[in-house]
Amino acid sequence: MTSAPPARHTGPGAATGRPPWGLVVPAVLGLAFLVLPLAGLLVRAPWSTLPRRLAEPQVLEALRLSLVTATIATAVCLLLGVPLAWLLARMEFPGRRVVRALVTVPLVLPPVVGGVALLLVLGRRGLAGQWLESAFGVTLPFTTAGVVVAEAFVAMPFLVISVEGALRAADQRFEEAAATLGASRWTAFVRVTLPLIAPGVVAGAVLCWARALGEFGATITFAGNFPGTTRTMPLAVYLALETEPEAAIVLSLVLLAVSVAVLASLRDRWVSGP
Repeated sequence: MTSAPPARHTGPGAATGRPPWGLVVPAVLGLAFLVLPLAGLLVRAPWSTLPRRLAEPQVLEALRLSLVTATIATAVCLLLGVPLAWLLARMEFPGRRVVRALVTVPLVLPPVVGGVALLLVLGRRGLAGQWLESAFGVTLPFTTAGVVVAEAFVAMPFLVISVEGALRAADQRFEEAAATLGASRWTAFVRVTLPLIAPGVVAGAVLCWARALGEFGATITFAGNFPGTTRTMPLAVYLALETEPEAAIVLSLVLLAVSVAVLASLRDRWVSGP
């Protein structure tokens, strides 16, 4: 007696039969368009001298500055972005759609324009920059703190969108149950809501950190390009490309490795499919 062959899985969105060439060919071309530049980076990398180049002082300095500023920028985004996401997800107020649209503007705004906007507001002659300098002696442009501000500006929308999505997906009955037991809204948020949305917060923080690490346009416009102070990895890549292409490739490989690590850490949330 022979057992019957296992039934072929056909989900509601599964396609059967031969795929049309009109879709396969553009799909393969699109995949090649995305993958070939990365493959070229790996092929042209100076693998024999890679360890020595990675240990060069200017590379380590740019890497250290990038890691420090991206981490601080992510902490700033967590501090400000999680409450902002909660406000958008849980509170009804006039103009909420406008506020949500404004939050996402840095996602589509050219980073250089973001840097110019930061200069106009936080520059020494900016709307708030003059007050910061006269009242507290704080100057942000062309400083390491300015790098953090520029990175946080472009990266915070990634965190807010991720956390807001997690808040909307979370079951509010747990918060209502905590309220009926006498918990204040702050206590319910800290002890009930935050643990519920922790995966979304972590995913948003990782995306935020990766975006901050790769930030270029707003950083060079608002903070400049000074070694040891504001020259992060993307700026070092841009500079090395003009004078020492192999060093630019090495620095690019580091950023590529970080990007792959971020995708690997989020594979269950963003990459895996049915």
